[in-house]
Amino acid sequence: MKLLLGVALALSLLNAETAGGLKWTPPASWKAQPERPMRAATYSVPKAAGDAEDGECAVFYFGTGQGGSVQANIERWYGQFESAAKPPAPREAKAGKYKVTYVEHSGSYKSGGPMMATAATKKPGFQLLGAIVEGPQGSVFFKLTGPAKTVSAAKTSFEKMIQGIQ
Repeated sequence: MKLLLGVALALSLLNAETAGGLKWTPPASWKAQPERPMRAATYSVPKAAGDAEDGECAVFYFGTGQGGSVQANIERWYGQFESAAKPPAPREAKAGKYKVTYVEHSGSYKSGGPMMATAATKKPGFQLLGAIVEGPQGSVFFKLTGPAKTVSAAKTSFEKMIQGIQ
């Protein structure tokens, strides 16, 4: 039994990702995607029944003191959505000893554009779950976007991943 627990711990550490002095383990059902510019990691989040596409969790780390303030990133993320509804207020929590700011929003997501080197498109019925973790070497930004049902279905896994950060 001890050997099995040791193997399980070793495998979980192998599956852990790192950036900015933080370590996290993505949910087993999420699939790591190839490296992309400006990203520490990208995961495909399986679509919920009835949704047309998978969600995506992008993790950004720009270095100590880089990437902008927590508030600037929240405003930028909210600005990527067209919605008549006002987003809920950000929620602060702890992941271990690190401060986390969670955000949510929904509406028509404006994806792509010149910074992403793709054509800008509007995706109605999308949702955002974001977490900005203030780590020892700077903030790490976790941004989950996708069809609303897919993102809602992934919320518990997303928050569990964030809460497990070391």
